[in-house]
Amino acid sequence: MGNPLRDRRTPSEWAASGQVIEITEKIGNFQRLAGIVEADLGSLDPAKLPSRWRDSAVSGQLSFGFADAQQRLPALEGRVVTTVDAVCQRCLEPLRVPLDADLHLLFDAGPSGDEGYEGYEVWELDEPRLRPLDLVEEVLIMALPLAALHVDDAACVGPAIEDAERVSTTRPF
Repeated sequence: MGNPLRDRRTPSEWAASGQVIEITEKIGNFQRLAGIVEADLGSLDPAKLPSRWRDSAVSGQLSFGFADAQQRLPALEGRVVTTVDAVCQRCLEPLRVPLDADLHLLFDAGPSGDEGYEGYEVWELDEPRLRPLDLVEEVLIMALPLAALHVDDAACVGPAIEDAERVSTTRPF
C-alpha cells in the first residue's frame, strides 16, 4: 500500500474520502525543508554539526472532510509536530527548535466562501490537485522562526567578554 502523503487528488476528492492520514516521516523526506535546515547548519564548524539531523521525526495527523453540510467546502484539520536543528543567531551555536502547527484549512472557498467559518484559514492552491506531503512541508516552513534563538539567555554559550577586556570607546552623547 502506498503512502497517502504522496498521493495527488483534488481537495474535494480528499474531503469526500474522509481520509485521515497519520504522519510518521523524517525531515529528510521534505526536500525544501531539509534544504533550508541544511543551509542554516552550513554555517557551523563541522565538529559542531548535529549528527543525523535529517532523521528528526515529523509526526501528526491530517483529517480531510467538508466544513459545510452541503459538502461544497473541502476542509482539512490536523496537527504537525517536529523539532529541527538550527543555529542560534545570538551565540552561533547549534540548538533544537520545536515546531508545532495546528491546521484548520478551507480549500476552494471562492471569493466569499469562508464567511461564517471562523477559525479556518483559506488555503489557495497553485494547481487543482493537492499532495498532503507538500502541504505539510509548506506549513512547517512557515512555522520556522525568522531568527532562531535559545529561549533562555543563559543557554547561549557564545564568547563571554570580560569587563577588563572591553575596549574603551568615546561616546559623544
